[in-house]
Amino acid sequence: MLILKLLVIPGFLLLISLAGKRWGPSVAGWLSGLPVVVGPILLFLALEQGEAFAAQSATAALSAMFAMIAFCVTYAQVAQRTEWPLALTVSLLVWTGVAMVLALIPASLLFSVCAAATALLAAPYLFPTVKPLTSGPAPKSDKLILRMIAGALLTLIVTFLASTVGERWSGLLAVFPVLGSVMAVFSQQTRGPAFTAALLRATATGMYSFAAFCLVLSLALPHMGLNAFVLGVTVSVAMLAVTKRLLARPVGATTGAGRTAIKD
Repeated sequence: MLILKLLVIPGFLLLISLAGKRWGPSVAGWLSGLPVVVGPILLFLALEQGEAFAAQSATAALSAMFAMIAFCVTYAQVAQRTEWPLALTVSLLVWTGVAMVLALIPASLLFSVCAAATALLAAPYLFPTVKPLTSGPAPKSDKLILRMIAGALLTLIVTFLASTVGERWSGLLAVFPVLGSVMAVFSQQTRGPAFTAALLRATATGMYSFAAFCLVLSLALPHMGLNAFVLGVTVSVAMLAVTKRLLARPVGATTGAGRTAIKD
C-alpha cells in the first residue's frame, strides 16, 4: 500500500501536467476529478478498519465535496489578486473551516448527497471572470519533479492521519485537496492566475466523477465488499465521460451574462 501511495499520486500528477501542456487547463482539471486520492485511502481503510468503516468514511467524503469545491473557488478568486502563498493559505483555511462544520453534522447519506449536489451545481457561478488564456511556457522538468514529490508527501500525511481519527474525519481528510493544492500552486507559478482559475473550474466539473465514486461505495460496500471498488471506478469513469460535455460548454452559458469565456 505504501508503494501505491508513493507511485499512483505522483504518476497521476505527471499525467495531469502533461495533459495541461498538451490540451490546456480545462482537460487537466477535468481529469483530476477522478478519485485517485480518495480511492486508495478508502481501500486502505476497508482493508484495515473494515468495510462498514470505509462505507461511513465514503459518506463523509461525499459531503466533503462541499469543502473541496470551496477550496477551488477560494484559490481561484484569491489567486487573481495575490501570489500563491496567500492564495494557498486562505483556501486551506476555508477548506478546514468547512470541514469542521461538516464534522459537527450527524452522518447521513441524504445530507451528504445534498451537500455534494449543492456545491457541484453552484460551482460554475462562483469562479472568477478571467481574460481568455494565451499559450504560456511549459513547466520545466524540475517543476514536474517537485509536483510529484509534493503529491507523494501530502498523500502520506493525509492517509496517516485518516487512519487515526475515526470514520467521520477519515472521510473528510480523504478529500483534503492534495492534487488541488499541488496543481494550483505550480500552475500559478508557471502559467499564471488565469490558467489556474480555468484549471480549478474544470476540476470542479470533474468532481461529478468523484462524487459518483463515493456514492457508489457508500451504498455498495456493505453488500458487495471490496467488489464495490470495481463498480465505483466503473461508474466514476462513466461519469467523467458524461461531464466532458459540461467541460466544452462556454462559461457564459452556465454563469450568466457578463462573464468572459475561459479558453485554452
